[in-house]
Amino acid sequence: MDKVLVADAISQEGVDILKEGLSVTYNPKITGEELLNCIGEYDALLVRSRTKVSDQVIKKGIKLKVIGRAGVGVDNIDVPAATEAGIVVLNSPEGNTASAAEHTLALLMTLARLLPAADRSVKDGLWERERFIGCELFNKTLAILGLGKVGTRVAASAQALGMKVIVYDPLITTERAAELNVQKLPLEGIWPKADFITIHAPKTVETTNMIDEAAIAKMKRGVRIINAARGGIINEKALVKGIEEGKIAGAAIDVFESEPPVGSPLLKLADKVVLSPHLGASTHEAQFNVAIDLAEQIRDYLQTGIAKSPVNLPSMKPEVMKELGGYVWLAESMGTIAAELNSGEIRSLEIVCAGRLASKDNAPLVVAALRGILSKRIGGVTYVNAQLIARNNGIQVRASKSEDTSQYHDELTVIVSSGQQVSSLSGTILIHDEPLITKINSYPINLNPVPMMLFTCHKDQPGMVAKVAGTLQKHDVNISNMSLARVGVRQEAVMVMGVDDPLGSEILNELTTLDGINTAHFVSLMRPPRRPTG
Repeated sequence: MDKVLVADAISQEGVDILKEGLSVTYNPKITGEELLNCIGEYDALLVRSRTKVSDQVIKKGIKLKVIGRAGVGVDNIDVPAATEAGIVVLNSPEGNTASAAEHTLALLMTLARLLPAADRSVKDGLWERERFIGCELFNKTLAILGLGKVGTRVAASAQALGMKVIVYDPLITTERAAELNVQKLPLEGIWPKADFITIHAPKTVETTNMIDEAAIAKMKRGVRIINAARGGIINEKALVKGIEEGKIAGAAIDVFESEPPVGSPLLKLADKVVLSPHLGASTHEAQFNVAIDLAEQIRDYLQTGIAKSPVNLPSMKPEVMKELGGYVWLAESMGTIAAELNSGEIRSLEIVCAGRLASKDNAPLVVAALRGILSKRIGGVTYVNAQLIARNNGIQVRASKSEDTSQYHDELTVIVSSGQQVSSLSGTILIHDEPLITKINSYPINLNPVPMMLFTCHKDQPGMVAKVAGTLQKHDVNISNMSLARVGVRQEAVMVMGVDDPLGSEILNELTTLDGINTAHFVSLMRPPRRPTG
């Protein structure tokens, strides 16, 4: 049974879901040292923002298959290290959308009306109405940096308050911006127009210090800034300087460069800033939603190999996998067979999607074929790191499409080349998801692949089947099925026998000594994955 470590606090409902077929250890106060000492026992790790999943943790997690973050951001997880190790990283991008957007709006209104300072004043026995003159949001321009799910919700709410919304997001199109009734601008166009700026972008190399002294210098005097996304996107020293010099009227900050922000100059700005301790997702509803969502994803991934929100495996999303059906397994299987039949060092892979398959996303088929090619030669290959390993080993990858097939509505061809040899297989998926390999190199064949198979290349002459079967009988190997293919009478032929027992090198060497047998290869395939339920 797969073991899951929950290293941060989540709702009990999430823990209960994980217990459906998994062994769960719930330790929400585990220290970094304790995590390093025990992570090698676990197949999955679930965290929130408290626990840091470093490269060192990943290296110690020799059994890890999946790391899940209950929330959107994964900056506390070394995603490149996880990818290299073949570990899928999951997040929960939708569970706290409403809470994060609402907290942003709360900060926006609080900042505009100076409410925290007014609250403290009244509680101190004062009545300073003239001191707390705020500003209206109506007719003001709100700039949103990052128009994802949270940013989109903030935009709609701001428009309902009568604000004009401008956005910076290099990923959205002008057409999509028009649909949302917002104006898309470059950063240089944002700074001089915005009365309020709110950040909803992930922290990346490109967004770190996005708001610095140079950006602030270009802003409208009296601008107000909100950050409930990620610390480090705003340079805090530059922000403090802008506030002290009067260029920035105020800021509302929920996330910090270092958390908690001990010694941060923001703490000394009194009423000019509104600060909260990373509360964007801190509602009962959000905590419940992200825990349920991530627990279901981890359970499903460990049981089926498919998850809804993979961070480092976007091509394997459920909707894509469902559309491709059995072709993913077929691509991996044909990659394995092609690599086994090719004795040279693999230099390239080409996949060709034909017929109706040409209209579908072929990225998962490339990943699956690469995994099939590499897994028999290199340890630790998964769907997550297959492309990285191929690139590091100099394997060239090409995918193409064709509307024509030989005789089927859909057809997939996998071509594996070394410097000396080319191996090619074609196949299709029949009704009821039955895989069928239709061609091996130039040999047409009707082969239903099974987990263990013997491939022989031999002369087409009487007695060949009996010779091979006799050798297998001598070693007590059971035959489950058989397929034959030839290009012409008494010419070269290919025979594939499904077997119930693995074949070692001793048997394969004995087979190649038989008169007429040119080559003999044993191939073992991954079994088709279980489909997700529900």
